[in-house]
Amino acid sequence: MTCRLIALLLTLLLALPAAANPALEAVVADNLDQIEKPSRRTVGPLVAEIAATGPEGLALLSAWAGRALGLAGGRLVIVDGDGATDAVTGQPVADAEPRMLRPNSGVRGVIESALVAGEIASPDRARRAAALASIARDGTAAHLAALRSAAPEADPVLAARRDRIERLLTIRFDTDPAARVAAIQLMAGDVGLDFRAALNPLLATRRLAAAEEPQANIARELRPGSDDFPREAAVALLTAEGLIQPRLTPADQRAALAAHVAQGRVGGVPVAELSDPQARDRAYEALEAAGAVPPAATESETEAALAGTRFFEVYAEADPDVTDAARAAQRGAEWRLAAMSGIDLGLDALSLASIYFLAAIGLAITFGVMRVINMAHGEFIMMGAYTGYVTQTMIADRTLSLVVALPLAFAVTFAAGVALYRLVIRHLAHRPLETLLATFGVSIALQQLAKNIFGTQARPLTAPAWLEGAITVNDVISISSIRVAILVLAVLFLGLFLFIMKRTRLGLEVRAVTQNPGMAASMGINPDRIAMMTFGLGSGIAGIAGVAIGLFAQVTSELGQQYIVQSFMTVVVGGVGNIWGTLAGAGLIGVLSKVIESFNPSNTLAAQTFMILFIVIFIQFRPRGIIPQRGRAAEA
Repeated sequence: MTCRLIALLLTLLLALPAAANPALEAVVADNLDQIEKPSRRTVGPLVAEIAATGPEGLALLSAWAGRALGLAGGRLVIVDGDGATDAVTGQPVADAEPRMLRPNSGVRGVIESALVAGEIASPDRARRAAALASIARDGTAAHLAALRSAAPEADPVLAARRDRIERLLTIRFDTDPAARVAAIQLMAGDVGLDFRAALNPLLATRRLAAAEEPQANIARELRPGSDDFPREAAVALLTAEGLIQPRLTPADQRAALAAHVAQGRVGGVPVAELSDPQARDRAYEALEAAGAVPPAATESETEAALAGTRFFEVYAEADPDVTDAARAAQRGAEWRLAAMSGIDLGLDALSLASIYFLAAIGLAITFGVMRVINMAHGEFIMMGAYTGYVTQTMIADRTLSLVVALPLAFAVTFAAGVALYRLVIRHLAHRPLETLLATFGVSIALQQLAKNIFGTQARPLTAPAWLEGAITVNDVISISSIRVAILVLAVLFLGLFLFIMKRTRLGLEVRAVTQNPGMAASMGINPDRIAMMTFGLGSGIAGIAGVAIGLFAQVTSELGQQYIVQSFMTVVVGGVGNIWGTLAGAGLIGVLSKVIESFNPSNTLAAQTFMILFIVIFIQFRPRGIIPQRGRAAEA
């Protein structure tokens, strides 16, 4: 029960017209001493009596739990600011200097449980919802009775929540084993944390040592010396239960015997015979009987105790039907949990693959069509992210700024790509090594330029409110809204790219130049213009990818460097110059990254290292990628 709910209830009830309540007056008069000095163990029935007297009784309980109840002149008063009212009649009390009653946490818990139970029947939906939330957090057997006796819930959402809470409380507190078994079976297959938490105490076990099989709910019999129950654990259990004395170590035994040598004997045993372990045990037992050494279990005594004792794991829950149902439900939950964890891992892998695809699609265009290794591709992603940041500083509305930032980032990076092509790339045609070195230099220059303009601190690129949070299916499966949006954006760009390449004149000319530049030129197509437009298109898509990535990553001058390696791997693994290959490469790398990372989630660097090793091995066996180009383009 939250303080806010208590305060709200107190305010509403204090606003009622003042009227004497004979039932409340009688209860208070008969139990004033217990109200003044309550006990957690005995206050429950009194609280129930007060709550049953109606709104005045609930107001008194609210004040008592909120430490606003005092005692003045032999009567209870509710203090509200500088004023006070009689807790029974509601009449104002003048010149009251009450001694405040401050119940401990245990008593407050009992009172608040009664208040929550009363709130279940409130006509206000918000108060009923708050009461159910409070019961779900800290339910008791009293709450179970209150839920069962309350009127049916009209709201379908609250009704479903209430039914679930009632089943969970039935599992925990019902005294009828059949009712508990039925509740467990109704929730079988549920993977909610609250349900699993309710099952765990039922399946909790303790170890027990006994001469005969105990009258208990036995989970299994243990064998000393087995892998899950070593001999040392059995000896420790015997010692803990007082069946043997603390074990005597060989070193302690030798020291004790050496300290009690008298006339060539120890405990009546000649020293010459002490090389025999059994003789040493007899000597120590004799010293122990004489009170010369502290009691301890010798090896022979320990072996005898182990041979004469059986060991069991017994359930804390006494009813075997309940534990059988709980165990079956737990196994079902574990299977469903494993399946849902796999689905969640698949969603994470799909999300990561969409990010890699979005980052690599522009590189696939330039690298696949033009055979240009553009090391500055990551910086185009960085430029797009900074364009989004600048747009947000100028447009306060997050949604509008995002709508403006996407085409603006495309325009900025398209222009930058065209400029890079005109100034550098076209002069280094068919010289891949020089192109790589030149674009690497441009990459460093662009990073430094970004540092000079924006500084080295990360800049915020905030997502709109409708992209915050996550789409949650249950306690296991969830995916952030931003990643869903990036997945949708990747699918849109895949469709846009296919439309441009298959349905437009530019796409036809690009395919012609890719297949046979000389023949395309003879047909009136300008290969230099097509190369420039292709490079600009790939750079513009990288800018849009930068805006999307910047919504969940830190926008810094090094942003692009975090994705350039994965982008190249995506293009090469998928198949150079093939958009479907890029999609397949992004999927493979995304799945590999998440699967490897799942084995050691805390070490992402190791996961990346193993992924790169796998990619290197993969390329050795399939150097042309998953979906290689065919025809003349593959021979170029």
